[in-house]
Amino acid sequence: MAHTKAGGSTKHGRESRSKRLGVKIHDGQKAGVGKIIIRERGTKYHPGENVKRAGDDTLYALQAGVVKFFTKTKKRFDGSARKITVVSVSPR
Repeated sequence: MAHTKAGGSTKHGRESRSKRLGVKIHDGQKAGVGKIIIRERGTKYHPGENVKRAGDDTLYALQAGVVKFFTKTKKRFDGSARKITVVSVSPR
């Protein structure tokens, strides 16, 4: 016979809250100065014209305008190429 009680459930022990990452302003939409375009971890999207990356890899607009997403080929140090997605803001 077991000498320990059955383990009950607990309200603690959950994982942390989600960080709400992702694209906030999509291609063709208007963005104001300082508005967050993408919240991300790492560099899935790269900053282009009038877009800057913050310390937590968030991309935000430096100027008001329309958001544009496009792909571009970037060379690595070993000479191989890869495609990256660039986000830019074109002024109104």
